[in-house]
Amino acid sequence: MKITMIGTGYVGLVTGTCFAESGNEVTCLDINARKIEMLNRGEIPIYEPGLSELVQRNLKAKRLTFTTEFSEPITSAKCVFIAVGTPQGDDGSADLSALWGVVDSIAPKLGKDSIVVIKSTVPLGTNRGVFERLKKLTGREVPVCSNPEFLKEGCAIDDFTKPDRVVVGVTRKAVADVLHELYKPFLRTENPFLVMGLESAEMTKYVANCLLATKISFINEMANLCEAVGADINDVRRGIGHDQRIGFAFLFPGVGYGGSCFPKDVRALVSVANAKGVSPRILQAVDGVNDQQKMVLFSKIERYFGGELKEKTIAIWGLSFKPRTDDIREAPSLVLVQQLLDAGAKVHVHDPVATENVKAIFGDRLSYFDHHYETLDGADCLAIVTEWQQFRNPDFDYLKHKLKEPVIFDGRNLYDPRLMGERGFRYFGIGLSSDLRHEETT
Repeated sequence: MKITMIGTGYVGLVTGTCFAESGNEVTCLDINARKIEMLNRGEIPIYEPGLSELVQRNLKAKRLTFTTEFSEPITSAKCVFIAVGTPQGDDGSADLSALWGVVDSIAPKLGKDSIVVIKSTVPLGTNRGVFERLKKLTGREVPVCSNPEFLKEGCAIDDFTKPDRVVVGVTRKAVADVLHELYKPFLRTENPFLVMGLESAEMTKYVANCLLATKISFINEMANLCEAVGADINDVRRGIGHDQRIGFAFLFPGVGYGGSCFPKDVRALVSVANAKGVSPRILQAVDGVNDQQKMVLFSKIERYFGGELKEKTIAIWGLSFKPRTDDIREAPSLVLVQQLLDAGAKVHVHDPVATENVKAIFGDRLSYFDHHYETLDGADCLAIVTEWQQFRNPDFDYLKHKLKEPVIFDGRNLYDPRLMGERGFRYFGIGLSSDLRHEETT
């Protein structure tokens, strides 16, 4: 099948490449000529494990091409996917200006049998609005399909090729049949292909992300309460996670969620609810709790040093909002770094892949290191923000030797508090009863 993917960001590039890998002829369009030149050389502008190899293989096989030319690829495509960004606007709603610009550009070029597939995360009613706009611009009814993505950064290839479900919103069964044929190679283990209305598909994406964000904010709030009453959130998490109605997914306490989806989508759905006269009290609380949680690690550090952080050196491991990605959008690390700088501290940082993105924000106000152990030189303590695999089993004797004081503030609860105490560390995690005991004895 001939497919055109408009937008070579995270979603568009992964989706287009995976479709090419399954034998389709895919053209990826973008207005960024520099990015297109890079992609045609097989160079990837984002970090996603396994993606570079897939792009290079499909470029060589001529199943995947990248271009800035909008004419022929639109006219000849059976499915024209739109995967452009819908960033948060000043009022919290989704900014759809890029999407509407694409719709206007493709309208005169669409083939008579083309299907327009909206992959971007868009508010309720957008797909129907695209249908009406194309009808006005073309003088005919162009099929429009909602096909929300459920990719997790760091494991997007597996998520796409082994989906737990595929959701499509349509107004015609024939359109669903075309999309089913396209996705069939990825559904061989009988995972469901869910067909629904346009509005239901749009809401499915938002509701899924908002529910996951809710679980994160909930467990973080419970972790803070555990500290206050002397309970241990790890014990509590095990105690509730074995309940099949609850489960363990997204019940790991930490320093808050970030990334391009959860913060934006929660606020966008709040905006939709307000516009419809519905009070989204839970979603507003989820967002507020998350903002507060991003400040927890700084509060622990500041309290430990008695509010005197000027001239202290803090080592930070992990800058991306999660492991296996270089994405720092809404990352908790950015909040911690800014608070430390405002308090007069010196900050040493390391991340396996996200350092350059952070450097673009903070410049020479931070000290950057290629190896995580190097951040410890002259450091008064270590703060862990992102749970990269290489941070899970460090040489603790070496850490103790390098640090001025054997103090670790762990925003991801990577280590066993009891063992850390036996190793001679002052160890502060999130929601751990040991935090309270340390504070009482220091």
